[in-house]
Amino acid sequence: MKITVFSEYGKAFREWKDVLSVHPHGLHETLKDVFSAVGEVTTVYQDDGDHCVRFTDDILNNTDVLVWWGHSMHNDVPDELAEKIAERVQRGMGVIFLHSAHMSKPFRRLMGTSCTLKWREVNERERLWVIDPVHPITRGVGEYVDIAHEEMYGEVFDIPTPDETVFIGWYQGGEVFRSGVTYRRGRGKVFYFQPGHETNESYHNEKIRLILQNAAKWAAPAEKILEKLDCPCVPALEKIAEEKE
Repeated sequence: MKITVFSEYGKAFREWKDVLSVHPHGLHETLKDVFSAVGEVTTVYQDDGDHCVRFTDDILNNTDVLVWWGHSMHNDVPDELAEKIAERVQRGMGVIFLHSAHMSKPFRRLMGTSCTLKWREVNERERLWVIDPVHPITRGVGEYVDIAHEEMYGEVFDIPTPDETVFIGWYQGGEVFRSGVTYRRGRGKVFYFQPGHETNESYHNEKIRLILQNAAKWAAPAEKILEKLDCPCVPALEKIAEEKE
């Protein structure tokens, strides 16, 4: 499985002490360590003002599963790249959107909604409840996962009705959130997963890492990704009788 991990790595992410304490080499390297257990990982990071020049067509066209983490630089992602990602998902590529990637251009393009939500950042406790205990993404996880500190995301989450709701998060402040949902778009699979604020330790939690690894296996294309999307005119399989006047 060829996995591409995309994340932001601007000046703030390289200098903020609270980020460096949990992701000393960048969040993309933390995620690379997670996903290297299940595939060959390429990392691409977005620097200040670079408009994702590192994310080439060659990288995208050699990706089975794309992992996308974004937070504050969504607008610098070219519309053209978002469209290419959406098309490749429709052709069969899997994609995992993490945390604030709910506002990324590729996710919003695939969802067709605003993808807005409520939020609060006070490092409160989250309990991540498994809603679908037989889903491949929840294999080995147990009944719930306790996360010591997370940014609160709360309903209403403006997304289409999910194909599957896999996790619901409950927060210390009282809110709940559809923290893990899946979709199919064309031949491709989409998983959105809420934990992963850049100053929190969520991606070092062994159960969160297991969920992400399971998600990559689930999202991986079962068949070869199509070269292009066709809308062919085809001959009839059966003889069509001429209508009588």
